[in-house]
Amino acid sequence: MNTYSYPIDVAWSTAETIAVIEFLQKIELAYEKGLPVTELELAYKAFKMVIKSIGEEKKIGAEFEKESGYSIYKTIKEMKETPRSIVKM
Repeated sequence: MNTYSYPIDVAWSTAETIAVIEFLQKIELAYEKGLPVTELELAYKAFKMVIKSIGEEKKIGAEFEKESGYSIYKTIKEMKETPRSIVKM
């Protein structure tokens, strides 16, 4: 069980906050257990509907990695490059 907080913005709607948190939970799963590429792709698409700019994505990624030790950048890079159907960090 994680003991850190997720980087969220109070300006996001409830649905947007849920999309971001669910994506970050998928990143956690990729590190802790592994998960299907398609599942991560869907969560990433929902995340990008909320976080449109690369700058904001990097900011959230840096905050999340500082808190959790898990990298959004490395996980998405692995998702895009892996020939396997499972992303496992």
